Amino acid sequence: METPANHENATPAQRALDVLAVNAEDPAALDTLAGSDVLIPVPDDVSDEDATNPAAVALPVLEQPGGVPVVPVFTSELEMSQLLPFISRYRLVPLGALASQWPADDLSLTIDGSSPHGLTLTSEGVRTLLARPQS
Repeated sequence: METPANHENATPAQRALDVLAVNAEDPAALDTLAGSDVLIPVPDDVSDEDATNPAAVALPVLEQPGGVPVVPVFTSELEMSQLLPFISRYRLVPLGALASQWPADDLSLTIDGSSPHGLTLTSEGVRTLLARPQS
């Protein structure tokens, strides 16, 4: 089966994830990824007011095997629906802006977690590899 990242319709973020799967320190791919918008699922129990508040983003936290907390984000609606088909709302947020405000605890970030090009970063990795100065 052909993955979206191998398809001509792949987003720049998906192509960057493919590059990072081969070379996790590729600066151009990290810059592309940090400059990309990602979809952050909004759980059904979050109010409409909180879901649309431009000053705050509620991060959905899933627990990975072993109890590691992770925030899933996605490069497309298709990627999101493959892992979280029950999510009907999301926020579109620049990944670099999200990373620059990432909490200092043990919260990891997974980008396109169900895809072959998925990437999971530790809290430190999010802040050091993806955070970009805000303009």
